[in-house]
Amino acid sequence: MDYSFTPEQEQIREHLRALLSKACPPEYAAKCDEDARPPREAYDALAKNGWFGLIVPPEYGGTGGNAIDLAILLEECGYAFEELGMWVFRTLTYGGYAVMRDGTPEQKQAILPRVAKGEIAVCFGITEPHSGSDAAALTTKATEHEGGYLINGQKVFTSGMDCSELCLLIARTSSAGKKHEGITNFLIDTTLPGIDIKKIKTLGQRAIGTTQVFYNDVQVPKSAVLGKVGEGWRSVDAYIWYERLCLSAARTGAATAAFEYALNYAKTRKQFGKTIGEFQAISHKLADMKMMLDISRTMVYRFAWLMDQGKATRHDAAVVKLHTGETYKAVSDMGLQILGGYGYCMEYPMQRFFRDSRLATIGAGTSEIQRNIIARGLGL
Repeated sequence: MDYSFTPEQEQIREHLRALLSKACPPEYAAKCDEDARPPREAYDALAKNGWFGLIVPPEYGGTGGNAIDLAILLEECGYAFEELGMWVFRTLTYGGYAVMRDGTPEQKQAILPRVAKGEIAVCFGITEPHSGSDAAALTTKATEHEGGYLINGQKVFTSGMDCSELCLLIARTSSAGKKHEGITNFLIDTTLPGIDIKKIKTLGQRAIGTTQVFYNDVQVPKSAVLGKVGEGWRSVDAYIWYERLCLSAARTGAATAAFEYALNYAKTRKQFGKTIGEFQAISHKLADMKMMLDISRTMVYRFAWLMDQGKATRHDAAVVKLHTGETYKAVSDMGLQILGGYGYCMEYPMQRFFRDSRLATIGAGTSEIQRNIIARGLGL
């Protein structure tokens, strides 16, 4: 495996870093978090500069980039503001990759150009109050009705539902057979009658946040079905692999920002006549943080390379998601410790890294579930 980036990929990173330093500076990210307001201006700046077309095929207005290109985009978005990365990845995964993989020609023509232009945002509705880690146990039903479907049920932790135009909704069209069977995926308009959205207050990830969604006799046309009726779980599995690449890249970027903030603080904060970074207790923390980050970044781009080669496995996806999530949590925790009392103050960004990072080992598959997947891959 060649670990070097192409000249074009180096340019992608440089252009993104320059754009986001203006469109999403630290004070802007802090304000979005404080006000619980999505980073719309930064999202629109990425759209204006064509970044949402990165993975979309040229025939639909994109540039046809690969998984490594995508990882660079998400790492830089996460470095600027993790929640911006979360918003971008959902649109590119559930509006871009999912439609590219399973959409009909009509769906591709209707949706992919809008994704490429950044005209729409897309969220993902799978988790329910009684089906989290056991996601396939979902009970939201889609029943055939008047040439389409009626959807009834409840979802929770549908992040971005209140600031997205479309939702990739996972519902049950049949209760026969095993729980992974009879599942169908729908791309639905988030403003349809019968959809009731409730905001959930959370510890972190407050700019975009998450929601609880109630579906009461929501009428959708058959054209909303993405993929084959009753065979949606296999597609969900593929989407989640893609999601884990994006999450891991964005969180590695955010963890890098947390590390750099702590490092700069340690080089300037003085106690007992010298900078605190000169004390071994602090310098060793920073060394550990650097080591974990280097491993995370290597794992992210290795996984992206495996995806481009068609060699990625469920085991690989679990390993990269587990390590990068645990690294982000650990780096943020150590960073807060380095800042001491100032790390505990809301005017400093380390508390946001600390709060936001806690979701990394819970959301999109807990660390415990990732370990289960890895263990099964070992034949245990």
